[in-house]
Amino acid sequence: MHHSLIILLTIVLLGGCATPTWQSHPAPDEATISRALNGSDQPVAIWDLPPESLPEFPVPQNVRPCCAFGNLQKVKVGPVPLPLFRLGNTVAPDKVGPHRFDGGTFTYTSSGMSGNNNRGSENNGVLYTARGGFIDLAHVRDTADDTVALFFQIFRHLGQDHTIDLPNEIGQRYVRLHAFDVSGLSGQERWHLAAALAARLAYFKAESHEIAQWHGYASFASWPETVSAFSPEDLYSNMLGAKLTLALINAQLVLNDQLYNQSLTVWLDSALAWLGEVDRKTSNALFDVVDGHWWDSSRPIPDKFMVLKRHYQMGDRQLPYLVPESMASGHEAWPRVAALYRKPNTPHTLHLRATHQGLELDSLGELVMKVSDDYAASFSDIPAELWQNGFTHREFGAIASYAAQADAKQLEALSTP
Repeated sequence: MHHSLIILLTIVLLGGCATPTWQSHPAPDEATISRALNGSDQPVAIWDLPPESLPEFPVPQNVRPCCAFGNLQKVKVGPVPLPLFRLGNTVAPDKVGPHRFDGGTFTYTSSGMSGNNNRGSENNGVLYTARGGFIDLAHVRDTADDTVALFFQIFRHLGQDHTIDLPNEIGQRYVRLHAFDVSGLSGQERWHLAAALAARLAYFKAESHEIAQWHGYASFASWPETVSAFSPEDLYSNMLGAKLTLALINAQLVLNDQLYNQSLTVWLDSALAWLGEVDRKTSNALFDVVDGHWWDSSRPIPDKFMVLKRHYQMGDRQLPYLVPESMASGHEAWPRVAALYRKPNTPHTLHLRATHQGLELDSLGELVMKVSDDYAASFSDIPAELWQNGFTHREFGAIASYAAQADAKQLEALSTP
C-alpha cells in the first residue's frame, strides 16, 4: 500500500501539479476515407483509424498518497511519536470523489464535470465490501490510469519490438513489447488485444511496486514504506482498477481525459456497489475486529509490523480477504457489523486472462524490473540468478516467496519472549 503519511509530510509539494489531459481527433487514412465515401457495408470504427493519430501520453510518474492498512493509527516521525494524533483511513461510499487521471492530493473537479455529482478531490481511502474485502481506492485509481496510458502506447506499437519506460523505483523498470505478425488481425481484434495486454502489464507494474517497497524503496528517504509492502488489500484493489479500465477501453470510453475521468468515476461507484460496499462506521468496526490479527494498533506508522497480515501471492488471479464471521462474532464490535453477515458473503475472484485470440499475452509483452547497486544488498538472501541481471513479472512470485519467508522469521522473533 502507498506511503502512509505522505499526505501529512508532503501535501504542499504534491498538491500543485497539473494533471495530464488528452484529446482524440483521429484522422482517417486514404483507405478509411474511401470506405466512408464509397458506401462500404462495413462502417468505420475507431480501431480502423491509423493508430498514430490516436493520443499517446506517458504512464503516470507517481503513485497516489494514501493509507497503510488499519485505521486511526498512531504515527511517529523518525524516533518521535506524534502524541494524540491518529490517522483515519476509511471513506464513506457516498463520499468517494470524482476521478482525475494521474490525480494527486489537491485535484479538484466540479460537480458538473464529475460524472456522479460529487465535487472536490478524489477523497481516497479504504472501504470494506462484502465480496471484495477492504478496497484501497488509491490503488484502484493508480492501476486504472496505468492501464489507459499503456493501452494507447501498446495499440500504436502492437506487433513491433518496442520499449515503454516506467518510473524507476529500486532500479530501471520498463515494458518490453515483442514483434509478431498482426497482418491477420482486424482493427477491432488489435484494439481488444492491446487492451488486454495493457491491463495485464499495468497490474504487473503494481506487483513490482510491492516488491520495491519490501526491498526498501521509499518516495522519501526519511519515510520507510516497508509497512505497506504486500498489504492484504493492495493487489486486489490494483486488479480492480485494471479490470475497470479494460472495460472502458473496450467500450470506447477513453478517447479523451474528460470522458475517461467521468466514466471511471461512474464505473468505480457501480463496482463498489456491486461488491457490496458498507458504510464508514461498518468499515471502521471491521478494522477494529481485525486489530491484533491483521494489523496492530499498538504499533505506530511506519513500523513495518504494524501490518500483521500480508499477501504474497502474485499473479493474474486475485482473491480478496473477507473478515471471517467467526472473528467478528466474538468481538465487542459485533453489534455494529452483524448485519453484514445476515446472508453468506462469497469472495469474488478477479482474473486477468493470460491468452487472447489464441495468443499468449506474456509472449507479446512483459514488465522488466532491474535492481540497482543501492538495493542489491536487500536481495542477498535470494539466488543471484533470479534477479542479478534483472527479472520479469514471471519471476515476481518467486521473489515474493523469499519476502514471505523473511517476514515469517521476523514475526516469529518478535513474538518470542
